[in-house]
Amino acid sequence: MNIHDEKFAWMVKIGEKGQFVIPKEARDMFQLNPGDEILVLGDIKKGIAILPKSKQKEYIRQIFNEISD
Repeated sequence: MNIHDEKFAWMVKIGEKGQFVIPKEARDMFQLNPGDEILVLGDIKKGIAILPKSKQKEYIRQIFNEISD
């Protein structure tokens, strides 16, 4: 679902084992394929973020910069 410009949201259901399926539209948009690695980040106040491997280094660098400030 397109929320605003380049912002999207999808509803997913969590299964009995805690798993969920990334919607096809999102997998296509972010070029996620079977076997790809993703990074899951959690923040008690902000929620969960899922990053494709191609963006991990950039975001990890930003996170550590914020932590050290």
